[in-house]
Amino acid sequence: MSDAAPRRILLKLSGEALEGDGDGGIDFATIGRFCDELVEAHAMGVELGVVVGGGNIFRGAGGEANGVDRPTGDYMGMLATVINALAIQAVLEKKGVPTRVVTAIEMRPVAEPYIRRRVLRHMEKGRIVIFGAGTGNPFFTTDTAAALRASEIGAEILFKATKVDGVYDRDPNKDSRAIRFEELTYTDVLTRQLRVMDATAISLCRDNKLPILVFNLTQPGSIIKALRGERIGTLVRGD
Repeated sequence: MSDAAPRRILLKLSGEALEGDGDGGIDFATIGRFCDELVEAHAMGVELGVVVGGGNIFRGAGGEANGVDRPTGDYMGMLATVINALAIQAVLEKKGVPTRVVTAIEMRPVAEPYIRRRVLRHMEKGRIVIFGAGTGNPFFTTDTAAALRASEIGAEILFKATKVDGVYDRDPNKDSRAIRFEELTYTDVLTRQLRVMDATAISLCRDNKLPILVFNLTQPGSIIKALRGERIGTLVRGD
């Protein structure tokens, strides 16, 4: 990654990142902490888009075990992402940063429908845009939504915020011998089946030459360090 801060980024947050140390739900203290970093990034002049998951409330793929068919479960998960998007919006605006929530499924009393040109205009005006409802289609993850939106808005890099400090060759929570990669290619990720993002998202980033930085959001200052070009996490880029 270049030493110069990127002009426009897309930040992908998992729903689990919003629950803090709790077991599900939304922890507003946790949201407040990473929103402080978004406020600082915004003050640096960076144009910001955020795609948020809904796994802290409901995960579509998990509904099948309880008799919910996959499309219905995925739509339920999309609605969960909108709840999270509104929570992030509320915290950011309380901190004085203008935002817009846009959704792939129309719900006009709650948020704007996704229209690419309108989103670009919001970003040019200094508003943080929060994308809810994934792609609006079942069977697609919010990782794919992040890769898609990042490509559509011309983001220079996709920040994938997780609970671990990068990509490992095995689960570091289960094996102390796990090795962290500093840099990978898209092909490395796909052939080794590394748990970065799903294959559709990785392929989309590869096709659009969109680098991905995977880092630990729970470590304070990670977003700002990444913007300043400091070496953190794992960078995934061209073959």
